[in-house]
Amino acid sequence: MADHILIGAGERPCTLLLSRANRHGLVAGATGTGKTVTLQTLAEGFSRAGVPVFCADIKGDLAGLAQPGRPNPKLEQRALELGEADFAYEPSPAILWDVFGQQGQPLRATVAEMGPLLLARMLELNETQEGVLTIAFKLADDEGLLLLDFKDLRAILTHVAERASELGATYGNVSKATIGTIQRRLLMLEQAGGEQFFGEPALSLADLMLLTPDGRGAINVLAADKLIASPRLYATFLLWLLSELFEELPEVGDLPKPKLVFFFDEAHLLFRDAPKALVEKVETVVRLIRSKGVGIYFVTQNPLDLPATVLGQLGNRVQHALRAFTPAEQKAVRAAAETFRPNPKLRVEEAITHLGVGEALVSTLQEDGTPSPVERARIIPPRGRIGAITPEERAAVLKASPLAGRYDQAIDRDSAYERLQGRATAAPASGPWRSGPAPTRDSNPWGGATSLPPLPAPAPARGGRIPQIPPRQQGSGGMGEILGDILTGRGGKREGVAESMAKSAARSIGSSVGRQISNAVLRGVLGSILKR
Repeated sequence: MADHILIGAGERPCTLLLSRANRHGLVAGATGTGKTVTLQTLAEGFSRAGVPVFCADIKGDLAGLAQPGRPNPKLEQRALELGEADFAYEPSPAILWDVFGQQGQPLRATVAEMGPLLLARMLELNETQEGVLTIAFKLADDEGLLLLDFKDLRAILTHVAERASELGATYGNVSKATIGTIQRRLLMLEQAGGEQFFGEPALSLADLMLLTPDGRGAINVLAADKLIASPRLYATFLLWLLSELFEELPEVGDLPKPKLVFFFDEAHLLFRDAPKALVEKVETVVRLIRSKGVGIYFVTQNPLDLPATVLGQLGNRVQHALRAFTPAEQKAVRAAAETFRPNPKLRVEEAITHLGVGEALVSTLQEDGTPSPVERARIIPPRGRIGAITPEERAAVLKASPLAGRYDQAIDRDSAYERLQGRATAAPASGPWRSGPAPTRDSNPWGGATSLPPLPAPAPARGGRIPQIPPRQQGSGGMGEILGDILTGRGGKREGVAESMAKSAARSIGSSVGRQISNAVLRGVLGSILKR
């Protein structure tokens, strides 16, 4: 199998080394210059190399890669001229997702997994309101109340308001007016359809990292044409997914190829109106997630849409045409040109404004880690369809999906809402495992492997979730050693085991120490970093 992806060619071929693909990248350019087609070409290249991909379909046309391309002599000739000798139209192994459950597999997370920091970002809360939301989460931890879905969050906020005077001495002052403001923001999110994102069965990261029996990586396509209408929800969801990947995956250092490549389209939305602290934490995640075997590729109109601290982490760059009709745009062109390693044969600043559709300036990291001289290149055409798919084709892809039926039916367990309403039939199970069938690294529903290392056969556990315990922990020092591993970083997490174990310990032991450990692990990487 090749150790690189052919992106295009100019005077020489422009390739992306798989061993340097986890150094992240940037695909930039004005509207209509070919960014989406380049994204599709890269995604297909990673998939053929056995690397799973996650990407957001903003305009609804990226799902076309699930169908073979339509015959086009010009595209075929272009591919041959650029060195793609084995070019042939073919579909990619695509899995379609949709937060709203309409155009793909429903994609959910629990309220507890999201945590107060990202929820505050989603709801556009100020610092005071975020503090009250944090108190609500802490109270839920202390009283053993599971926060799973939207009504659980509403119920715990109402509970905090009712006990505001009592809680003030322990947790800090709580204003009923502030609670009312948060509830109104929740109502707005609910009307926008955001409540469908919270609940169970929650997404298992293993389902984003599947391989086909012939070794191709799955391309996970998130339908985002409706989601992008709520930019905060879109950006917060993708940021949550990054933080989950960061926290769940073990350290692996540099691999021959990434475990997963993540394309973040309309990347500027992540940083729009974001507080400085959040931008700093995103920078931290981008810098450190490389060692987890994950590559992040930002797709945006202008490189200056990203903070300089994040832009500096992106080693692989594909720059499509930029427009320069105003002084501000001319300044942006000069800034973009200065980020490339110079090529004596190319005037980069001039070339950026003269690139045709399907042309780009390309610079990628070489074997020694240095960027290659910038090259003006024509981009290889994708093998899948360029354009949207029909509703009938989408339905066929969903029916043939290896995950068909796994996430379709929502599950409503006894949690905070039921407990506070006095309607719970039983106490929560010891360990709030995600409900529904739990995929393992050994049993890919496609029949192939996953991009994660195999685990031994798991032992059943209460609560509907089968925890995967690393061999070193089985029959070892018990819960104390496992929790010690969480705090010291020994022993990477596998399938969310450490998180689940920590939650289980906190719920069953009921001690303040257990609750603090659960609180720290539960919040996700961004909240954890902020509390350090």
